[in-house]
Amino acid sequence: MAYLLDANIFIQAKNLHYGLDFCPAFWDWLLRSNATGKVFSIEKVGDELAAGADELSDWAAQRGPVFFLPPDTAVLPALNQVSTWVSSNGYDPAAVNTFLQVADYFLVAHALAHEHTVVTHEIPAATTKRVKIPNVCIGLKVKTMSPFEMLRKERARFVLGK
Repeated sequence: MAYLLDANIFIQAKNLHYGLDFCPAFWDWLLRSNATGKVFSIEKVGDELAAGADELSDWAAQRGPVFFLPPDTAVLPALNQVSTWVSSNGYDPAAVNTFLQVADYFLVAHALAHEHTVVTHEIPAATTKRVKIPNVCIGLKVKTMSPFEMLRKERARFVLGK
């Protein structure tokens, strides 16, 4: 099983828990896990990160399509499935329109197409005003978890050197 990381994983890691300046082990773990085929994100998330014009956008720009996967032919029919589900589950038209224009839409579709687990800080919410990644994942039977669940499941360890 591979993991697909939402943009909020990178942004909150940089800003809160695993700053690039004081916890390089987290970022090294992401790269090692990517090299073994376990951790990825998608091109649209990379584009969102690039818009930040900061150290995170620099980090993301160095990763390229090996880390931030471009859509492939398997993703195209999944995009239709995600769009159909979102459009037919009672969300406000503005919420549907917004969702279909952001990386979240492509993230869920990529996970659906390749049976990956979506890793996000978002939690399900009973609202029609905003389409939340976990709600769509639950509706389409795509696995989702928090980054802390992923790190525990993969037994990540960030230990200070001697």
